[in-house]
Parts: sequence; C-alpha cells; structure tokens
Amino acid sequence: MRNFRCVVLLFSILISCHSKQPADPRFQEALDNGYLAHEGFVRSLRFVEAWLEHADPTTGLIPRNLMASKDFWNAQDAAADNYPFMVLTAYLLDKELFEGKMRSILSKEQELTNWVDRLPDDYSFSQRGFRTETVNMDGIVFGSSEYIKDGLLPLTEYLGESPWSDRMIGMLDDIWKHASYDTPFGKIPSTNVEVNGELLQTLSRVYWMTGNSKYLEWAIRLGDYYLMGDQHPTRDLPVIRLRDHGCEIVSGLSELYVTLAYSDPAKRELYRPHLYEMLDRILEVGRNEHGFFYNQVNPISGEVLDPSIADTWGYTLNAYYSIFLVDGHQAYREPVYKVFQNLRHYEFFDWENGSADGYADAIESALNLLNREPSQDAESWINSQIQVMWSMQDSAYRGQTELFRGTGIIEGWHGDGNFARTTIMHSLWKTQGTSLSPWHEKAFLGAKLDGKELEVSMLSEEPYSGMLKFDYPRHRANFNLPLDYPRINQFPEWFVISAASSYLVHFVNEGKTRRMTGTEILEGIPVELVENVGYYLIVEPVEN
Repeated sequence: MRNFRCVVLLFSILISCHSKQPADPRFQEALDNGYLAHEGFVRSLRFVEAWLEHADPTTGLIPRNLMASKDFWNAQDAAADNYPFMVLTAYLLDKELFEGKMRSILSKEQELTNWVDRLPDDYSFSQRGFRTETVNMDGIVFGSSEYIKDGLLPLTEYLGESPWSDRMIGMLDDIWKHASYDTPFGKIPSTNVEVNGELLQTLSRVYWMTGNSKYLEWAIRLGDYYLMGDQHPTRDLPVIRLRDHGCEIVSGLSELYVTLAYSDPAKRELYRPHLYEMLDRILEVGRNEHGFFYNQVNPISGEVLDPSIADTWGYTLNAYYSIFLVDGHQAYREPVYKVFQNLRHYEFFDWENGSADGYADAIESALNLLNREPSQDAESWINSQIQVMWSMQDSAYRGQTELFRGTGIIEGWHGDGNFARTTIMHSLWKTQGTSLSPWHEKAFLGAKLDGKELEVSMLSEEPYSGMLKFDYPRHRANFNLPLDYPRINQFPEWFVISAASSYLVHFVNEGKTRRMTGTEILEGIPVELVENVGYYLIVEPVEN
C-alpha cells in the first residue's frame, strides 16, 4: 500500500496547484469540493467510454469482463454491476449517450437475453444465442435478482420511473410467477439467502413505489420463512456471511420490518423479538474489536469462520440504523459510532486484497452512514480513501491492469462499475446533490453546507451557459417511502429542495437576494459563467 500513499500525496499536490483562489475566500472550501467532484465525474465518464470500446460490435452489449469472460453478457455481473452505473454516468454527464447507446443496450438485452418470460440468461456473442441449451431456473432467478437489486433498484432511486424501472418490475413479477419452492408459508422462488435478501429489499421498496399489496404479501412470505419458521439466520443456520453474497438477508429482513412499521404494525410486533435476536447475535459474535464485521461466522457456536473484515460493513450497519430509526433502539445506533471512531485504523486497508471494488464498497459504507450521522473522522477517512481508489484507475498495481493502463478501465471486470457507482456517490456529496445541466468538462461546481445554508461555488475555464439544478426528496418522489432509511447502493440525499418550502437565494456576485419557492428552484437557476471568474450562491431555507 506504500505506492498508494505516494499517489495520494501527489494527487493532493495536483489539486492544490490546479485550484484558483476565488474572489470571495468564503467559498474556497466549496470550490475545492467542486474540483474533487469534477475529478470523480471525469473518471466515471472515462470508465464508460473505455468499456464501450469493448462492447460486442453486433449487439452493443458489454461483456462480463475483458479477460476470460469477454465472449458473453450475463445478468448477474455485466447487467447488475457494470451497465447500470454506465447508465447513471451518462444520465448525469452525457445526455446524448444516455438517450442513445444506454437505451439501446436496454432494448437489445431484453430482445436477446430473455429466456423464461422476461427473465434473462447468459448470451454468447460468438454463438449468437444462449450459452447453455437447457434452462437452469435457479441460475436465472439468481441473475435476475442480482440485476434488480444491485443495478436497477439504485437506478430507479435516482431516475424515478423509466424504462429501467419497467424492466425491474417485469423481472420481479416473473421471478414470483415461477416461484417453485414449497414452504409452510407459501411458495418462494429460492432458498438462497442472498437471493431472498435481495428480493426482500426490492419488494419492500416496490411495494411503496406501486402501492400494490402483492409485493408486501410476497415479502411477508419470505419474512415468515426466516423469522417464524426453522430458517432463522442466527438460531437455525450454522453459517452467516456478513459481507456481500450473504449479508443481504440482514438488510432485507430489516427493510421489511421498517415497511411493516408503517403498513402492518401488528406484524411488525410479531417479528420484533426474532429480528432483534438475529441482530443482537451478530453484534455479539460477528465483530472485531473495532466494530467491523467478519466475513463469516457460525452464529450458533460463535466460531469465526473467516476472520477477514467485510468491505461491505456499512451494508449490515444500514440494517441496524434503520431499526434505530423506527424503534428508537439506541443500542443499534451505537455500532455506527464505534466504527466511525475506529476508521483511522483502516486507512490504506487491503479491502478484498486491495481491489477497487473492495474500496468502493467500504467507501460507500461510510458515505451512506455519514449522511445520517455527521462525523469528522468519517469525512477525513472518505477524503483520503477515495483518492486511493481513484489511483487504481491510473496505476498498474495488479498484473492484469497492465493491459488497461491509461485507458479509463480500472480492473477489466464487472466490478469496475462499482468504482463508478461509489465515485458518483462521492461527487454528489461534494456538490451536495447540485449539478450543472448540461455538464461540461471545463466547468466546476462544488458546495458546502454551513448549518442550514448551502454555499455554492462555480468556476469555468471557458464561458458557460446552463442551469444549476438541485436535488429533491427522491425517497418520497421516486419510491414513495415513508422514511429515508439507509439502503444498500442508494445515492444519499444531501441538500434537498422541498417544492412546498420557500428559500432565500443570495446571488453573491450581484449583491442581490431573491425569495424563491422550492418549485421555482427545482426548475433550475440559470447560470452564465465568465471564463475563470468565480460565481457564488447561498441558498437559505426560510423558516415558516
């Protein structure tokens, strides 16, 4: 990791040299945030453009990876981890690419890869057809659930209703149409804890999004299977995995519990002792001295089966914090404090053997919880570790990346999409959810929250004309959620504009203040930037 330290120091020096002192020094921190956000956006766009060069020339689909699996597209990897964050990058930074190739890929993958109704399977480029001759229903359900939860669900959180949300709901319906496993509580589509954890997360959100009770009924069927039967994750099962590909069941059951707190309080009370039993046992046997989760334990005996530290530690902590939000159970808030206080021990840590994907999951873990619990320790850790992850796009730190040095590709496998996912999360933190429309590679936008006031700094290296856009309560608008609880792969809301509220917008350069409704602000504020002249705003909520 010593090479990473050198790269990070050099990166910091370059940022310092690139910065131009704004006319108003109050906005320097916001401007510095703008340079960091811009760096992330540029890196994400480079990733997309580089991967598209390796798309199949006939179908336009991207391969699973660029080494051994470059001859096929699949749902659980190419579609779940890589493609959706190419879509989001294009949506934010290149609308022509978004409306063109990204939509074309969605249409083509449905045309070519659907095998069981709307459920996809692996598609071979050389064979121009499916890789296998027979249907493996468990494999198809697994791939579809991965595509939904890891890719289409976070896309829908940001985009709202779209062709991608239609794709998500279509696959979800067909997964349950083909549910074939009998249980005392009704048929379920899988007995795999990862699949069922993903389905629980999806069903809870899609229930609120659509208002259709069948999604809640299906979720309760799974909840009963794990909490009311003989499949309790810590009482009955000898292994619980506390990193991805296993930890999903913890978040899934917690999301269902949150949903029931608003939709069926009586059922929530039935679940409470069983859910708390699971969460308490994990805290008891599943953590190291710093509060981080082991990869795998035997919850019955307490034996640690894999002492490596889960890079997805925040995914599990999301579950605890969600229960704290609905129940006020302080013991489930404390684990977040403990981890934040110990992050300093995990700088330049070997997440997943030093992979960019491991860093992405660990940084996302911190960002999502920082959104709920302010922490200077967490901010400092994120600021240093994002630069470690970014350096992996440029340096051949592993043998395979020699092939991709300087191209924009990170490691050449589907995990590259997670690099872009977390980078975009970080950039949106540095802009506090604001954006320029259209995005321009020469224009920089950053923001800083000072109490309740948002300080916005803009600077362009050439004349720019566009709109300054603001974030809104996406959890309500796009999913109709009753509570913004922390969720895996979500893009946190930072400074959000409420359409029903009023704000004072201080145009610092003009020395003017304008009272605006939230609706007016959400339409966008026109921006005209002069070359290398800083432009500043302060947005102040008006107290009712």
